[in-house]
Amino acid sequence: MRIHHIIASSLLALAFGAQAGDEHNHGHEHGHEHQSLHGGIVTEAKDMDFELVAKPDQIALHVRDHGKPASAKGATAKLTLLNGAEKTSVTLSPAGDSHLQAMGNFAIKSGTKVVALVTLAGKKPINVRFAIK
Repeated sequence: MRIHHIIASSLLALAFGAQAGDEHNHGHEHGHEHQSLHGGIVTEAKDMDFELVAKPDQIALHVRDHGKPASAKGATAKLTLLNGAEKTSVTLSPAGDSHLQAMGNFAIKSGTKVVALVTLAGKKPINVRFAIK
C-alpha cells in the first residue's frame, strides 16, 4: 500500500514539474507570449518568433521580434519540407511588411517536418525547425 503512495506522489511531482518547466520555456521571461497570430505553428529562435502557416497551395512565414512584427524587407527564407524520405525545397520571398511567402503545390501533412534557414536584412542566418501536427 505504501508503494502506491510513493508512486502517486512521484507522478504528481513530475506532472507539476513538467508544467512549471513548460511555462518557463514559453518565453514568459521575455515579457511576451509565443502564440499564433495567423493560425500557424510558432517557434522561437535567436529571441525572435517565427510562425509557419503551411497550406497545400501556400506557405507563409511571419516574423516577430519580441512580440512585434519584424521587417521582411530584404529577407529570404529557404525551407526544406521533410516527409519521410521525401525532401522538397521551397524559397520564400517577402510578401508583406513582416512575412515571407511562396505559392505552389506543397506536400503538407501531419508529420511533415520543416527546416527553415531565414536571413533577415543585415543579420546572420537563423535556423528554425517546425513539426506539422
